[in-house]
Amino acid sequence: MYSRRYSSRLLLSGLLASLCLAATALAQQSSQSTTETGYVTASDGVRLHYTKVGRGAKTVIIVPGRLFLFRDFRRLANGRTLIFYDMRNRGLSDAVSDPSKISLQHDADDLEAVREHFQVEKPDLIGFSYLGKIVILYATQRPDHVNRIVQLGPVARKLGTQFPKALTAGDEDKVPDPADEKRLDELFKSGFAKDHPKEYCEMEWKIEQQRMVGNPANATGIPSPCEMENEWPIHLFAHFDPLLASDKALDIPKAAIAKVTAPVLTIHGRKDRNAPYGGGREWDMLLPNARLITIVGAAHMSWVEFPEVVFPAIDQFLNGQWPTQAEVVKTLELAPGKPTHH
Repeated sequence: MYSRRYSSRLLLSGLLASLCLAATALAQQSSQSTTETGYVTASDGVRLHYTKVGRGAKTVIIVPGRLFLFRDFRRLANGRTLIFYDMRNRGLSDAVSDPSKISLQHDADDLEAVREHFQVEKPDLIGFSYLGKIVILYATQRPDHVNRIVQLGPVARKLGTQFPKALTAGDEDKVPDPADEKRLDELFKSGFAKDHPKEYCEMEWKIEQQRMVGNPANATGIPSPCEMENEWPIHLFAHFDPLLASDKALDIPKAAIAKVTAPVLTIHGRKDRNAPYGGGREWDMLLPNARLITIVGAAHMSWVEFPEVVFPAIDQFLNGQWPTQAEVVKTLELAPGKPTHH
């Protein structure tokens, strides 16, 4: 508590000093976080919306999944340039009506289109969820254009892989509440989503938020995507049909993964209900230069609940050092007594 007996002179000088410091900090922040938005045109004409933060930095990071990550991950732009973009048919990118133009390979090719557009020879890559798989797929196909890779809650190498119970959240059938999901499904079938797409999106998102976090109290910390029409379930559900079909058909050879020499840092929550924790362990077993950070209490969006773990670790890794808590994974099974973050 400050005393009320500060003199006017001391208060004035303190305010002036604070204003000077604030102006300096603001100028520094402004130079570091210069923001540019626009579109990159993919090889087949689909426009990908991007937001670029930072400028003049030697380190350039390309981040697919702008709609999920921009708000929180832009903090990494201190001394770096980050290029966030939305995948085709997602976020603010062009809607795609032709299902033959929606696949994991299209997403990998779009990543290359973004790299070429900005003329970045060897960017760092950050991939969340199924995009954690995309960045590895990209690295197997274009190894000369990858510097470092961060995976956040990556999906398994092979869709539908059944992992031991200890390597899953264990409550996938309880969170979100099955009764809530059933009511929402019935509402969708009744035509409500078609007639009230944004309203239904908000309802669906409130349920989906529960799946994304380990502690339900943190669910509201995840912003709604419902301002973007591409994210309305009436559109998004149709998007997932060809995307999942392509994922089912895709089998990235283990031999190809073994040739990815770029350092890979995987961060995965033990409570991940969208992408089982076992998937992260499997990736790091197959990749020759990878390490894993396990967060016991985290679900799919680990950085929302554990920013003090996630961001310093990524920052250290992008600066060329392995975080001290990152482990080399040699087996799918958990080592007894292995320290992990809570």
